[in-house]
Amino acid sequence: MTITATAPPKPGKEDGTVKYAGVGSLELEAGGFLPDVVLAYETWGQLNEDASNAVLVQHALTGSTHVARGATDEEGWWEQLVGPGATIDTNRFFVISINIVGGCYGSTGPSSQAPDGRPWGSRFPLITLRDSTVAEARLADALGIKAWHAVLGGSMGGARALEWAVTFPERVQRCAVISVGAYSTAEQIAFAQSQTLAIRQDPNFNNGDYYGGPTPEAGLALARRIAHITYRSALELDFRFGREAQHQETPLAAPVLGERGRYQVESYLDHQGTKLVRRFDANSYIAITEALMSHDISRGRGTLQEALAGATAEFFVAAVDSDRLYFPAQSLELAQNLPGNVPVHVIEAPIGHDGFLTEIGQLSAQLHQAFFA
Repeated sequence: MTITATAPPKPGKEDGTVKYAGVGSLELEAGGFLPDVVLAYETWGQLNEDASNAVLVQHALTGSTHVARGATDEEGWWEQLVGPGATIDTNRFFVISINIVGGCYGSTGPSSQAPDGRPWGSRFPLITLRDSTVAEARLADALGIKAWHAVLGGSMGGARALEWAVTFPERVQRCAVISVGAYSTAEQIAFAQSQTLAIRQDPNFNNGDYYGGPTPEAGLALARRIAHITYRSALELDFRFGREAQHQETPLAAPVLGERGRYQVESYLDHQGTKLVRRFDANSYIAITEALMSHDISRGRGTLQEALAGATAEFFVAAVDSDRLYFPAQSLELAQNLPGNVPVHVIEAPIGHDGFLTEIGQLSAQLHQAFFA
């Protein structure tokens, strides 16, 4: 196994810019193999002398590593939480975010070049969140980080954080699990399967070997529509759109079915699908979605309580009160099975699951007091 020697990045002009590190080959949990895995990552702040100030922030399903602006002009997805003087103060803490294995933001994934020089495509193996954790641990080794001051994330990022705390308990001092439970439920797997099937049934999918030809844009856009409905609440959709028609379109005036206009909510979902197609690879969407399907912290570890018993981190668990993808009851179940007395903090947001992004500022004071004071 070859791991690229990586010096801790310098703060300042490098903050919020993508870097790359080779972490060697991976024998995967499901039986596959990846040679010469590369991880893309971003950092903010400076690692102190004993590497005790390192914080790992894990991105969600289609999120990137760009948590905060840093030295760039691009807004990050957790600006409310990370930055100079913020809850996770980058003047004090060294923050890192890593693109998951299988992704399309720089880490080895289906669109990456395989040893034969062609994209992996249909040959890309099944990965799990545990696989990604093993790869990330190697990057931490290369950076000289023996233990994280904290690991945190929301949605799939929260699942990744939890996997870190259980797989490498000695390396995680604090762990925040936001808007996700201890495992993916049957309903969540059902939603995920409908999304991956939408992509696979696109005429341009070509069993995943579409690189160099037409891409499965329609299938990826449909997958995003399905997902986005679960990310938002019924209340929010009704409040924003109701039954209103899209501007200059008439949903109830059409001589044949295929010519009717759209309701506003349909136009909104179309827009969300188009946005994702512009920035994401369809194979990566499948690979990461199936990694999230694999999420089960107790798999091979006994009961849920037994699986969590070995975790030594201080835990912070939070849920969005209107979440209809990862219900607050799942966060409560997780908290009840963690060692000690772990409360569930609540983000109050009518928006639904995406409240872990838009309203994360509601947890700033609690997170600061618990982890970053």
